[in-house]
Amino acid sequence: MELVLVPIAVALIGGPVMWFLSRFDKRNTKQHGESVKILTEVRDDMKIVRRRLDKHIDWHAHQFEE
Repeated sequence: MELVLVPIAVALIGGPVMWFLSRFDKRNTKQHGESVKILTEVRDDMKIVRRRLDKHIDWHAHQFEE
């Protein structure tokens, strides 16, 4: 009789716990996707800043040559 109750108890306890964890995981996946998008935008902005800074440094370097 105990062999029958163990799987039932596991299902009754584990089912709701797994459902709750899966809900949390979906929310985390959505947040991860949003974070990746923001980081991509920051990376693109940094590329622009790097190009402008390189141009500015070159401008200063050429001033001393003249």
